Amino acid sequence: MKVAVMTDTNSGITVKEGQKLGIFVLPMPIIIDGKNYLEGINITSHELFSAMRQGCAVSTSQPAPTDLIKMWDWIFSQGYDEIVYIPMSSGLSSSCHMAIQFAKEYNGRVQVADNHRISLTQKLSVLDAKYMANQGLTAVEICKKLEQNGLHAMIYIAVDTLEYLKKSGRVTKAGAAIATVMNIKPILSIQGDKLDAFAKVRGIQQCQKKMIEALTQDYHTRFSGFPKERLVIGTAGSFENEKDEQNWKNQVQEAFPEFDVPYIPLSCSISSHTGWNARGLAIIVKES
Repeated sequence: MKVAVMTDTNSGITVKEGQKLGIFVLPMPIIIDGKNYLEGINITSHELFSAMRQGCAVSTSQPAPTDLIKMWDWIFSQGYDEIVYIPMSSGLSSSCHMAIQFAKEYNGRVQVADNHRISLTQKLSVLDAKYMANQGLTAVEICKKLEQNGLHAMIYIAVDTLEYLKKSGRVTKAGAAIATVMNIKPILSIQGDKLDAFAKVRGIQQCQKKMIEALTQDYHTRFSGFPKERLVIGTAGSFENEKDEQNWKNQVQEAFPEFDVPYIPLSCSISSHTGWNARGLAIIVKES
């Protein structure tokens, strides 16, 4: 059996990077002032941030069903027998539920893995799926393993502005105004489908320190039973310049010298909700 691995750009894998990895990537839609864009096709993160700073109306949507089905059919036309599709967590988007419904029309040849991940944690799932496909596992076997191990991950994310969380209804207008005046930055945690408020800290430097402390605690407690070689500690962000990306990555690398800490940019569809200069930190158990 020849098994294809497919994901969306919420994983942090671009269409171009996917081509190099042998992974099929569906670009997520971004809507700016009523005009539709596709991530990595006709809009970049910097163009998105520019539109947001100009006050444009920014929103996201799930991929069009026709685009999803067209990509599945094209993959099969390339000689693949089965597809494992790994979209972002069903708890954070309806696109996973939509894919599951349409997959039923393919009589088991398309397996949709809802392993409750997003961004860097989702990317590691996709790479695990590709590894398992190369080892000869079937789509059903890969999907089962991904879903069994889906909750073996933790994300912390801090935002620089509350403007877009306010628009999404996750913080009140009054709360956002007070936080802006007092320079209070929220830290959110993502465990599976749950996006929770973790802490409120004054100033972004204290935010970063708090996130590293929280992940250190997770590393020595919740994830202590896993072999170190199966653990990944990684960073992500929606930074406007590369210097800030590198500074954040370096700070985490110094805190965890025993790991090789990667960094990936947050996708446009995620940045649309976090705003610019958000920073994330994650610990993930990988299969390979």
